[in-house]
Amino acid sequence: MRVLFICVHNSARSQIAEAYLQQFCGDAAEVTSAGLAPTDINPLVVAVMAEEGLDLSAKKTRKVFDLYKDGRLFDYVVTVCEESLEGQCPVFAGVTHRLHLPFPDPAGVVGTDEEKLAKVRAIRDRIKERMVVLADEIKAGKGRRPGDAWEQGGPV
Repeated sequence: MRVLFICVHNSARSQIAEAYLQQFCGDAAEVTSAGLAPTDINPLVVAVMAEEGLDLSAKKTRKVFDLYKDGRLFDYVVTVCEESLEGQCPVFAGVTHRLHLPFPDPAGVVGTDEEKLAKVRAIRDRIKERMVVLADEIKAGKGRRPGDAWEQGGPV
């Protein structure tokens, strides 16, 4: 099973989702992530994922359109950005399942350093919860179909 997570910068939400789904699925899935306009991995995300034993410090971001141009095929394409940006993602040929799971952007958190970390932890935990469900479905061979309802990420 090949899964692609897409968000705007490939710096936070998609990286978190990729790391968790790969951890939960093991060899049952090949998981990658990409962004519309990739930047660097968000340091707050690196910090909160390290708390979970997942090291993203050496991860590189990638551009989703490069994967598209390379003709990569995916069974699942999962967008994790806001509704307004989801439509900008390319449509990959052969996709069996296209899901939209919007989560708040860690780049938008404000407050003291500790408040920001707490907010990014909350986003991380929401993504983790959804990845447990998705991993269970992938391993059981019960993929969602386009249009199936998923609980929304909601604000932090």
